[in-house]
Amino acid sequence: MSNKPNNKPESKPDSKPTDAPVISNFLRGIIDRDLADGKYTRGGLPNVITRFPPEPNGYLHIGHAKSICLNFGLARDYQGRCHLRFDDTNPEKEDQEYVDTIMDSVKWLGFDWNYGEKNGESYSGGSHLYYASNYFDTFYAIAEYLIEAGHAYVDSQSAEDMAANRGDFSKPGVNSPFRDRPAAESLDLFRRMKAGEFADGAHILRAKIDMASPNMNMRDPAIYRIRHAHHHNTGDKWCIYPMYDYAHPLEDAIENITHSICTLEFQDHRPFYDWIIARAAEGGFFKQPVPQQYEFARLNLTYVVTSKRKLRQLVEQNIVSGWDDPRMPTIVGIRRRGYTPEAIQLFCDRIGVSKSDGWIDYSTLEGALRDDLDPKAPRATAVLRPLKLIIDNFPENEAVACTAPIHPHHPELGNREFTISKELWIEQEDFMEEPSKGYFRLFPGNKVRLRYGYVVECTGCDKDENGNVIAVHCNYFADSKSGTEGSANYKVKGNIHWVSVSDSLEVEVRLYDRLFTDANPDAGGKDFMALLNPSSLETIRAFVEPGMVNVEPDTRLQFERHGYFVADRVDSVKGKPVFNRVTTLKDSWGK
Repeated sequence: MSNKPNNKPESKPDSKPTDAPVISNFLRGIIDRDLADGKYTRGGLPNVITRFPPEPNGYLHIGHAKSICLNFGLARDYQGRCHLRFDDTNPEKEDQEYVDTIMDSVKWLGFDWNYGEKNGESYSGGSHLYYASNYFDTFYAIAEYLIEAGHAYVDSQSAEDMAANRGDFSKPGVNSPFRDRPAAESLDLFRRMKAGEFADGAHILRAKIDMASPNMNMRDPAIYRIRHAHHHNTGDKWCIYPMYDYAHPLEDAIENITHSICTLEFQDHRPFYDWIIARAAEGGFFKQPVPQQYEFARLNLTYVVTSKRKLRQLVEQNIVSGWDDPRMPTIVGIRRRGYTPEAIQLFCDRIGVSKSDGWIDYSTLEGALRDDLDPKAPRATAVLRPLKLIIDNFPENEAVACTAPIHPHHPELGNREFTISKELWIEQEDFMEEPSKGYFRLFPGNKVRLRYGYVVECTGCDKDENGNVIAVHCNYFADSKSGTEGSANYKVKGNIHWVSVSDSLEVEVRLYDRLFTDANPDAGGKDFMALLNPSSLETIRAFVEPGMVNVEPDTRLQFERHGYFVADRVDSVKGKPVFNRVTTLKDSWGK
């Protein structure tokens, strides 16, 4: 299989999960105060404009899903808008493939950057898809202004000297010997950098702030570097590119963002965020009010790594089958695993938003999925570890029709149909020749009900030369069929599921589990590759009821007793489905 996922565009309405309450948090408190004060009341603009600003240098993961749900969700709830903006300022690591999959993932999660008319009312009309690279001319103009105003200079130190002179947390930095370079000289060098006269690393443009600042981000940070690299959007027009910390606040200001929401690791970057916008506003590039940055705790999920470098390592070393491997925490991976956008939104609502880092147990994500799927996933029967059951007194070549509800709580959906015959498939664990205490399923002399079928009494079993059970024998009671009057005459404790040998469908089933055995594989300097779960994937041949032959790819359902499964969106074809286990019916890791 290719490492590049098969992304099928899918657009869903921009709406909350069913019955999901609005849960207050510190960000909503800030927005409520700003609305009450009229802080962002500007003609023709919503009072709340947020943005989701990914760098197109990789696949989004579950942590990004939290940010997507937060930013787009706030815009939705406050009748504002959220921009999708690609922070594409690093051409060496960016690719159109990542742009495409990010756009697809945002839409799959249920959000859209295109705002039009909803419910007869105007809703921030227009498309709000942006690229940082579309602002390169503005970034450059602001950089020239900063040089002329004495707020920036071209530094010609080597990278090694710059690093040595920057200092550390215990000692201040040392001013560059080029810090007092005349503005005209810096401006000339900067224009020659733009013209392509110099090699990568020969010069760099730095903001002139304070080399003694206790905040390392304020020690004359770099704002432009030379990179002779092809850009996915601007081609070869530029050979100098803005640094992320310089470009990002300017992008927010250009787009009239009100609340710039990011994770806590950017808290120490906020002073520079404010500084650069303030300097640009002094130069007449922006008007008040300008955006403000607010930080929230990122999603730390147990049994998961989200480092792009480590995820890439899993892919490139073929530990997983690709970025969309169902064990990966990427959005394309959890989508292929069978998670629903509604479950992800419900999960994000439940974990809330705070300013304190903490860990969320993976079972919380699975719980949200179960709560979403239980009321809507159709039911089906599957035998995953097949053992043949022979009903010795059942007529040869006869098949009796049986029915079961498509969903036990939605009778309006109707029934599914299958047959019972002389030979059936049952689960291996549903027979014990010598039963343990409390075992009520098949063993010699015991009666059980075949779910939706007859009551049978076990008479014995067949074994191979190694003593392994290869078939179980029983007799059935013809008047005991479920749904008939005679069924009430039989009281049995055991009830097992089955499919008929004659009409069941043999399929491939992939039993996925957590990729790591350690709850925190990415913490404390651990070797995450040594913590891989050897049982994270088991591929088996199973038997399912005949109606499964028509299942469409990406269909989610519950295999009764086993859990929730999905017809794989890549490898399934009509008539030959492949099923992924999304999650078990109960949390088995909590035990």
